[in-house]
Amino acid sequence: MSNTLAIAAATTALRNLLQAGIPALDPDLSDLEVTTRSPDAARENLSATSLNLFLYRTAVNAGWSNTDLPSSVRPGETGYPPLALNLQYLVTAYGRDAVDKDAWSHRVLGGAMSVLHDHPLLGADEIRQATNGNDLAEQPERIRISWLPLTVDDISRLWTAFQSQYRVSVAYEVTVVLIDSRRPSRAPLPVLTRGQDDRGVMAVTGGAPVLRAIRPPRSQPAGRLGEDLVVEGDQLDANPLIRFASTLPEPPPIVELPRRPPQAGEPPGRFAVRPLDQPDDPDALGRWVPGFYTVTAVLTPAGLPALVSNAVAFALAPRITVTPNASGGAPVAPGTTLTVTCSPRAHPAQRVQLLFGDQLLEPTGFTNPDPASPAFQTTPTTLTFTVPAVGTGVYLARLRVDGVDSLPVTFAGNGEIPRFDPGQQVQVS
Repeated sequence: MSNTLAIAAATTALRNLLQAGIPALDPDLSDLEVTTRSPDAARENLSATSLNLFLYRTAVNAGWSNTDLPSSVRPGETGYPPLALNLQYLVTAYGRDAVDKDAWSHRVLGGAMSVLHDHPLLGADEIRQATNGNDLAEQPERIRISWLPLTVDDISRLWTAFQSQYRVSVAYEVTVVLIDSRRPSRAPLPVLTRGQDDRGVMAVTGGAPVLRAIRPPRSQPAGRLGEDLVVEGDQLDANPLIRFASTLPEPPPIVELPRRPPQAGEPPGRFAVRPLDQPDDPDALGRWVPGFYTVTAVLTPAGLPALVSNAVAFALAPRITVTPNASGGAPVAPGTTLTVTCSPRAHPAQRVQLLFGDQLLEPTGFTNPDPASPAFQTTPTTLTFTVPAVGTGVYLARLRVDGVDSLPVTFAGNGEIPRFDPGQQVQVS
């Protein structure tokens, strides 16, 4: 475990090691000064022998990047791994200005490589003395020094980036430096009981229910309140509840529906449910909203936790009335206000538009009843729109709520032949 002084502590400890070790091997280098400058400034204000130690690259250590520190996170706790770094240094030697520079620089470089070869580990005391306040010596992994091979191409790119005249150099890697994450760990409470009443693990034979589809009647793209929806799936023989959950950020309460009584000739894995409309469900306008739902099957065996199926999508279309309309009202002119009621009520957060013929209209008014009103449970959403500038003719009106359109058709006769609903058509003069 170490703090943010770890990199500085490693660099300073390495510098101190070279500063003390090279003159001990070669007394003629007693005037040696070890610096930690960038290569372009390595010889500023220096004329004696010098050795420059430049940290040119840091890399994330792959072995430690996803590993918790052994002493900080216990089994069952959630922690964050430390920042694990490999430090790469370029060691460059310089000779005295007044004599043969290269010969002296070679002696300095040889001494540096000898010291680092014989000292592959940084000791705890060396690290503690390097920088005040650092705790790098307390980390569980030792700091290792190893030679780092560089190709001619690597060297050429480095010195080009340094924008300095090339000098014979050698690279070393110091690894691994661990800097603690400051994000707090999470330790769960001890387990007191296993399951309800400490009954242990519960095993249930057989699979959970599986849903394949929710099919509206007559292959329509969406269902409506009061219509039977066909549920298809597997493991549904135990009469699960069908749970409808709106995808709104602030949805109404989750609705759970039982299956309808089995019908003659109904195949296994298929049954019907019906989202009730008024007056069968007095609170239907508040329990549902038009739009998309995720549907799951919930099976609750006696004395066991609930088994929940996968989720499938379902679209609930609104029922609307348009006033005035072509079923008996007089023709209207462009600019006339249309009043549209929407059941079940739309949520204020939903996007509502009117498809008037092939045009999309934004509402000019959106009204939901006051919850304190005695007629709240039976009053739908009221919206107003303005008839656009269109030519003379009969136009079909459809309300789109969060991408789900109202169904503008009715079915007549024993063959249930579809036709456009006159109550959703507007005649423009």
